[in-house]
Amino acid sequence: MSERMNSETPSSHAPLSAATLERFAREVAKYPPAGKQSAVMACLAIVQQDEGFVSLEREREIAAYLGMAPIAVHEVTTFYNMYNQRPVGAYKLNVCTNLPCQLRDGVTALVHLEKKLGIRMGETTADGMFTLQQSECLGACADSPVMLVNDRTMCSFMSNEKLDQLIDEILLSSRLDAKEADMGTIE
Repeated sequence: MSERMNSETPSSHAPLSAATLERFAREVAKYPPAGKQSAVMACLAIVQQDEGFVSLEREREIAAYLGMAPIAVHEVTTFYNMYNQRPVGAYKLNVCTNLPCQLRDGVTALVHLEKKLGIRMGETTADGMFTLQQSECLGACADSPVMLVNDRTMCSFMSNEKLDQLIDEILLSSRLDAKEADMGTIE
């Protein structure tokens, strides 16, 4: 496990940077003064973009900034699976296991990925490459089984073969990127 993955202690973070607070202010400015709490999702997204996940400490800081109870921010963080509450791998794989996807092999896809990656749902591979999560409805029931990669790329009709192909392509691309980086340092 990387050092970053073990860094979740109360004093592990420096205070929010001036740049982050400026980004918060731009989001808050989009709402009337009495509605600044409406910027909570944007503030969570900013922290996650900067740090890779939203710690309890950062939730408390966002709550203080927006004048909210910390539990209210935590409820938002835990309701949406787009917010990582702990560090995740370079590729976060969310497999839909809601009933329509279950009926069309969503759980089969999740189990297949667990076996292929050697991890259980909710875990991250030892190399920090993949985190596997189950997800509630991703809104593409007709395309099931579906998977969302890094909260951005929807993958539809994910048979075991397509899952294998996706993982193999990610691994190959990662190796090529690493090789290019190594070649750049040699020159």
